[in-house]
Amino acid sequence: MNPIRIENLKKHFGKVRALDGLTLDVEPGTIFGFLGPNGAGKTTTIRLLTGLSRPTAGHAWVAGLDIIHSRKFADRIGYLPEEPVFYSWMTPAEFLDYTGRLFGFTAEERKIRTKDLLELAGLSQVSKRRIGGFSRGMRQRLGVAQALFNRPEVLFLDEPVSALDPAGRKEVLEMIGQLRGECTVFMSTHILADVERVCDTVGIINHGRLVVEARQAELLARYTVPALELECDAGFEGQFKAWIESLKSSEWVSSVTLNGPVARIVVNDLSAARQALLFQASQARLALRRYEIVTPSLEDIFLRLIGTEGRIE
Repeated sequence: MNPIRIENLKKHFGKVRALDGLTLDVEPGTIFGFLGPNGAGKTTTIRLLTGLSRPTAGHAWVAGLDIIHSRKFADRIGYLPEEPVFYSWMTPAEFLDYTGRLFGFTAEERKIRTKDLLELAGLSQVSKRRIGGFSRGMRQRLGVAQALFNRPEVLFLDEPVSALDPAGRKEVLEMIGQLRGECTVFMSTHILADVERVCDTVGIINHGRLVVEARQAELLARYTVPALELECDAGFEGQFKAWIESLKSSEWVSSVTLNGPVARIVVNDLSAARQALLFQASQARLALRRYEIVTPSLEDIFLRLIGTEGRIE
């Protein structure tokens, strides 16, 4: 059984359906990006999978154990909430040692594990500083370290970098990336660039329902729309606009959008487009600064799927 398995999971708050029949599987050792807009049901899902809330209906298994009928899985998971809280007067070494005590580690085990996690989090040099003086990025890395103390099979991270500046996000994402193969990471977020950077598999949720689940490369391939971008040199905008308008009648063109000197042409026959475009541009005596075949980003796909209210085209 996969480390996370969910079947028709539902959570209702009165008439509000926070989760409405969620089903998915997460492969072992991967970093799973659980992506969706605010209010889509991401945090509700994590609260259910960590045992902090009970489902209205459905089933789920974490680390091979039923989340409803077993509480033993709590020893097999790690969890970092969106806004972790620390004892500001403690040092990171003291805080991690305290975490180890809660899990019943011996003094020697706590010493070794604390040292290893401080190195992983990049906090060895500040191990005796008080947490109250840490930047948000440093506190977040410490939070990931404490969630890893018990060597969990599954690590849950709820919006781990959403409130960080670019430097802090880079540090935390690099730390998460190092966990690939060590444990299964289930990371919720609404920041698409972070998912593209670190996640192996992506699940997109909207209105409590799973829209799509696939490996990132497969998702990009599945929703690839052949397109080309052309940019004209300064002084050719008027001539360029007229030429782009004339392309709309071509059989190989699906749609054309023009934004100043840049045109994006979605095509239904990439081979025909490649043969025709440059020839026709030279015939029109246009000076092009850029000619590029473009592929969709995860953001393009996300907006396309969410924009259709979860109906896959």
